Amino acid sequence: MSDSNQEIGRSARHIALSQVGEQGQAKIESATVLIIGLGGIGCASASYLTSSGIGQLLLCDFDTVDATNLGRQTLYGPDDIGKLKVDRAASRLAAMNPDVRLTEIPERLSDDALQEAVRQADVVLDGCDNFATRFQVSDACVTGKRRLVSGSAIRFEGQLAVFGPDYANSPCYRCLYKESDESLDNCAGNGVLAPVPGVIGTMMAVEALKIIAGLPVESGSLSLYDAIASEWGKVGISKRKNCPGCSAKGLLPDP
Repeated sequence: MSDSNQEIGRSARHIALSQVGEQGQAKIESATVLIIGLGGIGCASASYLTSSGIGQLLLCDFDTVDATNLGRQTLYGPDDIGKLKVDRAASRLAAMNPDVRLTEIPERLSDDALQEAVRQADVVLDGCDNFATRFQVSDACVTGKRRLVSGSAIRFEGQLAVFGPDYANSPCYRCLYKESDESLDNCAGNGVLAPVPGVIGTMMAVEALKIIAGLPVESGSLSLYDAIASEWGKVGISKRKNCPGCSAKGLLPDP
């Protein structure tokens, strides 16, 4: 099979969707997505975006693979322990789809470097495991007017939300959480059922592809996944009047 036929085969089921079609798939193949964090959530998101034929992935993670990662971070194996996640993930993703351009960012981005990475992306996916980074990523997306897809998982529970790009009239991540919430649980101390981050990461890839292809996407609500009950719930996110993210930057709602 020729390379051309292989790509047609990869995209065939997307093109068959009337909501996507050739035009939507062309948008996917020319888009750039920044993924912050290549843990269980990021591995799932990156895998499905790669298999979907995304144009470019900016892979950001400063950490190395640990034995405790292997149960849920599906891009890594025992031979990868001690190696950089971005390097091992890029290797696996390149084998999955060599046409996707992969840029490795093996550092914790902040300030101007984070702003530049966000500026390069059409959509930003944040699956990192600490509030400090999440707040910085949100601020960069507000400044850069970029869509942010945020996800998290712990125990048997997952959360997913889409923010932006109209931050003057819709909430940002800081409208949902405050700096005082930094002490909230994390999966390292409490555990997480291995597939739950994969569920959230997969749904984040779905939302990213919808955004890129021009399909309707709901912003300003938080989707809640309960693996014990096998149920999804949803709650609205109100825009905070004095939010230090979107309001502090002079982004006030239209009168």
